[in-house]
Amino acid sequence: MKFRFAHNNFNVTDLQRSITFYQQALGLQEVRRTTAPDGSFIIVFLGDGESRHQLELTWLRDWQKDHYDLGDNEFHLAFCTDDMAAAHALHEQMGCICYENPAMGIYFIHDPDDYWIEIIPQR
Repeated sequence: MKFRFAHNNFNVTDLQRSITFYQQALGLQEVRRTTAPDGSFIIVFLGDGESRHQLELTWLRDWQKDHYDLGDNEFHLAFCTDDMAAAHALHEQMGCICYENPAMGIYFIHDPDDYWIEIIPQR
């Protein structure tokens, strides 16, 4: 028996805002979309165009809160980049850097719903 990663899901409060963020911050593009016949949810899968792994963004029509409880943000996605300096400059310009660890050579950005994404250099 063998398993492979397929996707991670983030529930989001504003789907278009989140799609725009992931396009601008990480270059992700929409791969496919599913809309419930009754309009109760929309699921959008984003991909990087290289790996099979995708990010699933789920919007729920009947969600009554303005945010999701993310605990202590100890879970996160991680992305490698081949140009840390350019990535850092972009994220600094976007104002989305939330934590830096220069000793490890990494930093984190957060999306509009405050999910954390680790940025690491290609090794």
